[in-house]
Amino acid sequence: MKALHFGAGNIGRGFIGKLLADAGAEVVFADVNQTVLDALNARHQYQVHVVGEQAHFETVSNVSAVHSGSDEVIHLIAKVDLVTTAVGPQILERIAPSIAQGLVGRHDAGNPQPLNIIACENMVRGTSQLKQHVLKALPEQYHTWLEASVGFVDSAVDRIVPPSEAGTHDPLEVTVETFSEWIVDKTQFAGQAPSIAGMELTDNLMAFVERKLFTLNTGHAITAYLGQYAGHKTIRDAILDPAIRQVVKGAMEESGAVLINRYGFEPVKHAAYINKILQRFENPYLHDDVERVGRQPLRKLGAGDRLIKPLQGCLDYGLSHANLVKGIAAAMQYHSEQDPQAQEWAALLEEFGPRAALSRVSGLEEDSKVVEQVVNVYNAMQ
Repeated sequence: MKALHFGAGNIGRGFIGKLLADAGAEVVFADVNQTVLDALNARHQYQVHVVGEQAHFETVSNVSAVHSGSDEVIHLIAKVDLVTTAVGPQILERIAPSIAQGLVGRHDAGNPQPLNIIACENMVRGTSQLKQHVLKALPEQYHTWLEASVGFVDSAVDRIVPPSEAGTHDPLEVTVETFSEWIVDKTQFAGQAPSIAGMELTDNLMAFVERKLFTLNTGHAITAYLGQYAGHKTIRDAILDPAIRQVVKGAMEESGAVLINRYGFEPVKHAAYINKILQRFENPYLHDDVERVGRQPLRKLGAGDRLIKPLQGCLDYGLSHANLVKGIAAAMQYHSEQDPQAQEWAALLEEFGPRAALSRVSGLEEDSKVVEQVVNVYNAMQ
């Protein structure tokens, strides 16, 4: 199997690219970082530092790289068996035209093999959104062929991959936690799903997408926002603060009640899942900065994301949500000189005030009781 993977960053190399290579695939990374591309093409392998109680190094081999803006990407899409991405939600639209051109080449070359494309992004139904971008860029005469021959497979991914340690001189150095989870929608494959160890097939993807979004992502974000507010630097420091831990665990239990109502998860098993995530946040070998985890507050305060969506679920089912309210209020306090969204959020707060600013970003009604609750907590934190 030959796979083209968009995104040679830490998640691409440390998670998805590694799983593909471990499964015996020849992996070609597509990226814009020329230093990383040159290193991959010079070595054709790299090491992943897996950290936990039994920390160790694993070597990933049989890899190469191309520039994601080059014609080589287009030619590869005409030939490969699988395309995956780990580029970030905002970048999917940018790579769609190259994918569309590659699909035209694949069709015109008469390649009869089905192609599957899996966006492995921290978002809900990311591959379905990528498909819409590709369809916009693809001439209409190819649309029928695409529906029959190309599978756009949604997935849920979960692995904490912090930035490389400051001072490292190796552009390929990457550190990951032991835990990983890659769940894909088996109903969306064109042809037979590939056999990849670590890739789990399901016919109920949204249950797992929301389990991860409402638990790992919700808890991670609230830990970061409360951690920054309290003056902590890392996720570990923040989650070891008893006051923060209480709110984070409470918020995950509130969002968990939504999942139990919506999908029928077993309460005891979900409680164990929450505790496992808290332990992952405590990992002493992962030095994950609260400012990094909290970045892009506009996206994270959006209607379909990790803070507002579980809150809306609580409102729909008539469930308690006091800890989620505290987490959202803390998100409104987030600041970062390096994050454009943090600057934009600060400008919205300045121009419209907290109630209207939150409503504009989250889609919650400005005069609703829950917005009033959040703003009251936000004001008390000022």
